[in-house]
This record gives sequence, C-alpha cells and structure tokens, in this order.
Amino acid sequence: MTIVDDLSGKVAVVTGGAAGIGRGIVEALLEEGVTVVIADVEATVLDQAIKELSPQGKVRGVVTDVSSPESVEALADDVFSTEGCCHLLFCNAGVTSGGGGRPWEQEANDWTWCFKVNVFGVANGMLSFVPRMIEAGEPGVIVNTSSMDGGIAPVPYASVYASSKAAISCLTEALAHQLIAADTQLRAAVFYPSGGLLDTGLWTAQRNRPPELARLKPRPPAPGTTFEEFKAQLESMGRSVEIVNLLELGRFVVAGVKAGDFIIGHGLAEAGAKLHARADAIAEGRLPPAALS
Repeated sequence: MTIVDDLSGKVAVVTGGAAGIGRGIVEALLEEGVTVVIADVEATVLDQAIKELSPQGKVRGVVTDVSSPESVEALADDVFSTEGCCHLLFCNAGVTSGGGGRPWEQEANDWTWCFKVNVFGVANGMLSFVPRMIEAGEPGVIVNTSSMDGGIAPVPYASVYASSKAAISCLTEALAHQLIAADTQLRAAVFYPSGGLLDTGLWTAQRNRPPELARLKPRPPAPGTTFEEFKAQLESMGRSVEIVNLLELGRFVVAGVKAGDFIIGHGLAEAGAKLHARADAIAEGRLPPAALS
C-alpha cells in the first residue's frame, strides 16, 4: 500500500545521516524536495555534511546519540517544534561490535554497545517519534535499517552484529502489523543495504565507541575486519567486489518508500532462497546452513 508516493514538501529525519548510507538517503530525499533533519553523533562530520548539502535543499543537523533515550527525545522535541511534523523517519544509525570471531570470545561490552546503538537506537526512535506521528494524523513511513547478515540468516562469524540486525527485522515486522491494526496513517519498512560491497563508516565504527564500553581484554582484529581486507578476501575467492554507489542506493531506498514496499533491498530472490533453505532445515529439526556473507 502506497502511503507517501509524492515526497515533495515532506519532512524526514535520518539518523546516522551525515555519512555513508545515511548520507546517500539524505541526498536522495533532497532531490525529491524533502526537508531533511540529519541526526548524527559526530558533530564535525555533521557540520561538514550540512555545509556540503545545503545548496541541494532544506537540510539541517542535530547532534544525536541514538543509544540515549534522552538524546532521541530531545531530537523529536526539536523536530516537532521547528518543522512541526515528521513524515519519514529513517532509523539508520548502526555500528559493529568490533570484529568477528567466536561468539564466546565476545565480551559483555561488545553486546552492550552494539545493541544500544543498533537495537535500542531504533527502539528509541520509535518510542519518541511514532506516537507524535500518529497523533499528527498525516501519512508517514518509518524505515529501519537492518542487514541481510542477521536479518535474513545468522552469520556465525559476526554473532553480535547479526543478532542485533535480526532483532531489527523482527521489530519492524511487529511495528508494521501494529500500525495497520491500529488504523494509523503510518507504515513501516525494513531496509537491507545490498547490491554490492558497501564502503561505509561501519568499518571504522570503533571511533565512536564510548570509553566505558571498551573491550576489557585486548584481542587482535579478526581477518577481514577492515574494508580493504574484506575486499581482498572476496577477490581471493573470485567473488564480486563491485562497490555500491551510496547515492544510487539512497535513491533505491527512497523509490521503495514511494512504492510502498515493506522490504527494500536488492537480491531478494537470493535472500528468499536462503530463507527457504533455513525453513527446510528447521522443519526437519536440523541446524540451518550458515550464511557466509
């Protein structure tokens, strides 16, 4: 069901929108005539993004830590007092846990930091924005960024990150059903970044890790934990190393929103095949096959 096929004049909030995938979404929204509020935890990066994007349309920034309910609530207060409404909420901010490895080698702080940003960050956005958006009575869409690593199938070497993204997929399905059941003018969608290799700030997310949530036991980085290492691994296996154009990915997301898609992602047929294999294994009581990427 299409809710907002014409985005011109609408107001959008994009968390983690100062760089990477989020910035691609912001630029695509500006092309559609949307007023955009970028929420990002990195003030210097946010300021630079606003400076560069302002010639393209109405955009401003609010420094926001999505892991903090108070920070997200302040963001919602700011948006609704300044713009008066929010039609599109992109809960996009995300981090990794700090490398792969065996699940039992992860630490409590790895789980806490990753889930505070990836899961609680989305929950905080939902709690602060959705009630106000419902009360406004205007059509709108909440888009939550998940990952096929976890959202479609668990990834053994990235247990913390993949688990957090599986939670986002589950949460978004629940949100979508309940928005319809409550007869609201809102819909929800889950976005699976896809289409090739993604060169984003996720690879260096440790730069924003709070000191109080640092790892307690030093651990050498796992192979493939940087973008260049992962790219080299793919090349050594003869796999595709096509790097995604993030603006084009942003346009793809926006097109999915306008079309009323619940799942927004490339390669959904392949994802469906993985899910079928998983379902078959579950039906037979077997361990589902591991997702390798």
